[in-house]
Amino acid sequence: MIDFIVWVLQNIALAPYHLLLAITNPGAWLNWSNPESVMRFIYYGASVELFFVVFFTFLVITALGLFWKRDILWSCVRVLEGIANTVGRTAAWAGVLMILIQVMIVFLQRIFRVAEIQIGPLGTALVYDLSWWAEGLKFWNAVVVCLCVSYTFVQGSHVRVDLVYSAVKHRTRRAIDMFGSLFFMIPAITITYLYAWFFMWRHLMTPTVTASSDIDRMLMQSRIFRWNVETIGFSPNGFNAYFLFKILIVLFCVMVFMQAFAFFWRSMLEFIEGEDSIDKYLDKDSIGDEAEEIEHAIHSGST
Repeated sequence: MIDFIVWVLQNIALAPYHLLLAITNPGAWLNWSNPESVMRFIYYGASVELFFVVFFTFLVITALGLFWKRDILWSCVRVLEGIANTVGRTAAWAGVLMILIQVMIVFLQRIFRVAEIQIGPLGTALVYDLSWWAEGLKFWNAVVVCLCVSYTFVQGSHVRVDLVYSAVKHRTRRAIDMFGSLFFMIPAITITYLYAWFFMWRHLMTPTVTASSDIDRMLMQSRIFRWNVETIGFSPNGFNAYFLFKILIVLFCVMVFMQAFAFFWRSMLEFIEGEDSIDKYLDKDSIGDEAEEIEHAIHSGST
């Protein structure tokens, strides 16, 4: 146990150095014309060093907000929730796009007996079979699921299995929220991200990289590096960009990770400032006066 604590403290202490090293040497991991830079980017993109850099940044911002200016934390909350809302509101249009594509498929296939769709403003540029468009609906559904999850969380629209939360007082609720964000949201999404990161790269390039590979091994593998983007579909003429699903999983993890920080800071600030700070600066969508009155009555009845 002592060795683990020492290891954590050492990595936290080294985090500023690793951050400064990455900022001052961008070519070592952003110059993708060099295969070694790509390998460094892949390795450090899901490394212990990156985790502790993020964790150190979280600790510094939290300390500044608690002991200097609380507005720093509120600003971070507003920025992170603003990102979640903007991305979610934009990605939600994929649902409309799904409907339009489905209607188009039904009309062209069942009524006009068309087997493929040609798109090109100045002639035939893209030709895709209707099965490609039909299988592509899964991608647009994944866009909504992965990119709207944080937005839905900010809006308070996730289903909550509530056994004790509604019966306790304000500060107890905020304590539960802080505990949940630190010990459930962040660990769970960190593990998911570690798997998703290398899972994504295995479908974008060769040779195969894994979470257990060290940096020296990956730099050696860079000698045989080449891009190998997955373009194989489940059917001959079906959707052939399944690598996009792997990218969406990583984006999902990043969005939830940012929201975990925002949720912890908001819960902590509402714990400190009391009930008057509930939903402070929250950019919540309006669902209509009558619907909002019903929702407010339901919440009032549950508390």
